Amino acid sequence: MKSTAFDGRGSGRRGRIHRFFALVLLSGMAAAGLQAQPWDAAPGQAEAEEGARETVQSRLRDDLLNRPPAWYGTGEALRIADNMTVYQRKSGGWPKNIDMTRPLTESERRDLAEFPDQPLSTIDNGATVTQMIFLALVFGRSAEPRYALSFLKGLDYLLKAQYGNGGWPQYFPRRQGYFSHITFNDDAMTGVLRLLKRVSLDTSAYGFVDRGRRKKAAKAVEKGIGCILKTQVRVNGRLTAWCAQHDEHTLKPAAARRYELPSLSGSETVGIVRFLMEQEPPTREIAESVRAAAEWLDRSRIRGIRVVREPDASSPTGWNRVIVRDPEAPDLWARFYQIGTDRPFFSDRDGRMVFDLSEISSERRNRYGWLGDWPEELLAREFPAWREKWKALEEQ
Repeated sequence: MKSTAFDGRGSGRRGRIHRFFALVLLSGMAAAGLQAQPWDAAPGQAEAEEGARETVQSRLRDDLLNRPPAWYGTGEALRIADNMTVYQRKSGGWPKNIDMTRPLTESERRDLAEFPDQPLSTIDNGATVTQMIFLALVFGRSAEPRYALSFLKGLDYLLKAQYGNGGWPQYFPRRQGYFSHITFNDDAMTGVLRLLKRVSLDTSAYGFVDRGRRKKAAKAVEKGIGCILKTQVRVNGRLTAWCAQHDEHTLKPAAARRYELPSLSGSETVGIVRFLMEQEPPTREIAESVRAAAEWLDRSRIRGIRVVREPDASSPTGWNRVIVRDPEAPDLWARFYQIGTDRPFFSDRDGRMVFDLSEISSERRNRYGWLGDWPEELLAREFPAWREKWKALEEQ
């Protein structure tokens, strides 16, 4: 989801830090071979920029956490870990979509220290969780206390950010708007829960965490699972799936951006089911939830169509996404399904719900993942294996 905390505007000291974070982002985009977009971009440009930001964040999450074990003791790893301690905000969390591998000048370090509460900390796009896992890996090789202390500060942040009902907001301290909703989008909440569970159980990688915090992490996981089970949408008394975000008070499906309406998600539901299947042994309630969601995904398949790109000189991208009929095409799923009808839908920046991809603007049609094969591996292999392993629960 898009962060609007900094837009590069302003003057004086705060304007300087705004511009600093803009330059950090753009340098990360350049390192990734991406073309920068203006900060005051039009909607289509802004969406391209958002994709670039997520690429920077993905590089942190996917690259830094998948190195050979010995690498985490190298000078390069320690330098990046030092950067992460500098980027850590006063709240204990980290901002998103910033290339934290980039060398920092002394002036930049002073700027970061001068505004310890900006930009805001978040769990979106793997932020905070990524930095904490990395710091634990480096501490495991270096035994440098500052990395363990930074991790513990992040752990306290995650524990404090959790709602009483077990959910997590996208941003903490909380931002107004959809940022305060319980956020399943992009595996935000399940990413937090996976880390907390490892902290509570894995004494080898997280042996530096004290017993008191371990117990709090275990309790947070228990509450988080309870929230997941409570937010699963029932339609006519039947369990179905989840929305990408749920209201933090009512637990009902909630909207995010104007084109992200309350719905059942063919994407986020997959990540939630995978997390629930990791809980062993599953409780009867978890098993019921997993089966119901997998059955919903199975009957929500979209057959006989394919999404293709056709050349289109009138489009800013030079191409246009269209749906064509193809009886041989692999099954697809929609990002959004209408609650109550299970009908796939699309939407635009004006909040309209439509049922034909061609009815939304070129910008939204070509700059968003409306259809995908997200549940394919889950339904073909993972869920059947899980069901066979725990079939005794169905026979009780």
